[in-house]
Amino acid sequence: MPSSPLTALSPLDGRYAGKVEALRPIFSEAGLMRRRVLVEVRWLLELAQEKSIVEVGNVSAGAQQFLLTLAEDFSLQDAQRIKAIEATTNHDVKAVEYFIKEKIGQEKTEIGAELSKAKEFVHFACTSEDINNLAYALMLRDARDGVLLPTLDKLIHTLRQMAHALAAQAMLSRTHGQTASPTTLGKEIANVVARLERQRKQIAAAELTGKINGAVGNYNAHVVAYPQVDWPALSKRFVESLGLIWNPYTTQIEPHDYIAELSDAMRRANTILIDFARDVWGYVSLGYFEQALKPGEVGSSTMPHKVNPIDFENAEGNFGIANALHAHFAEKLPISRWQRDLTDSTVLRALGTAFGHTQIALDSLLRGLAKLNPNPERIAADLDASWEVLAEAVQTVMRRFGLPEPYEQLKALTRGQGITRESMRAFIEGLALPEDAKQRLLALTPATYTGLAAKLADKI
Repeated sequence: MPSSPLTALSPLDGRYAGKVEALRPIFSEAGLMRRRVLVEVRWLLELAQEKSIVEVGNVSAGAQQFLLTLAEDFSLQDAQRIKAIEATTNHDVKAVEYFIKEKIGQEKTEIGAELSKAKEFVHFACTSEDINNLAYALMLRDARDGVLLPTLDKLIHTLRQMAHALAAQAMLSRTHGQTASPTTLGKEIANVVARLERQRKQIAAAELTGKINGAVGNYNAHVVAYPQVDWPALSKRFVESLGLIWNPYTTQIEPHDYIAELSDAMRRANTILIDFARDVWGYVSLGYFEQALKPGEVGSSTMPHKVNPIDFENAEGNFGIANALHAHFAEKLPISRWQRDLTDSTVLRALGTAFGHTQIALDSLLRGLAKLNPNPERIAADLDASWEVLAEAVQTVMRRFGLPEPYEQLKALTRGQGITRESMRAFIEGLALPEDAKQRLLALTPATYTGLAAKLADKI
């Protein structure tokens, strides 16, 4: 079968390909290769800065730019060349090393002659994981800061606007699925904003760590070759120059604890949004929200009347897939037999899949929210049919003024019985309350019994 979005094995490269376009340059194999090239050439340039390593020599500005351009201008053709080299080496990182050396050898200028002397310092004292752990950390940084957080910020902004616009729109609460004290639509959305902002901070604050300390983390080869160099200091300087946090204690691999931390933070944010998607789905079902119609769109293949809340269902499903992967990352990646096993290698390649399904889910939520319109009439009817929710207000005022058995009296009046405006007013009229307190209760309706909900929503 020819390669096409219609023949793709994964929906991320098929049905949803357009929605994850921003992630493709980051998490694709070519994206990984580009960051490997960047780490390799930056390491060579770092060695050139160390005066004790005289064999590398001073690298001219032109030579520095040549090396950096290998990563900056990394192309699909470059990726294909690395893949061709890998067909011989059967080792992906070694293929990157040979690719850089080949590029240096092909440069028939003074720059090429200059760098040819330092060619064997490409990948100097490195194990593959010295390159890979830094490349993956850079990928995660670019995906988090450049794609995930901006989309999450857009969603938070959209929800905050909705919270403000609907701050005073009273609605019936349902605790345990039963009628409960009223709230407002805006306050319920404000709750989600507050939860998301907390998780957003934790996602952004997750430290992305890296190491470059050799085959088992002890600088064995480094020290043998150049015992006079302060290798931990050089390693720290290099990792931090990439914008990462240096991890001084590792085996052959950086232990991936930070990926577990980031995955757990992303999973919490996704779980909050699953909760939200299900709630909105329910409110659509109750008629609290109507969905804007799109010309030509079909809700059901057999029931023409239906306008299904598909965006919220799509979001829930994709968040679920992402969370399953994030859970596996958090549980598996920090574990490695002895100083290194290869089980992390294939798992790390799925990082982009988790980000991809998260991105699709966020996009679906944004699309679904844009279609929603509140239905005040349906909400008001629900409130007006639920006068029993004022029982909380009445028995609490009764408590204040010392009336006997307030909870029990209201329980007898309301539990399992239909309560109307008239029966509630009649009960209040018969209470021995101060006149101002009685009038305050008589003025209450389910729609006005919302406490500070509107103010809380406005403040978010």
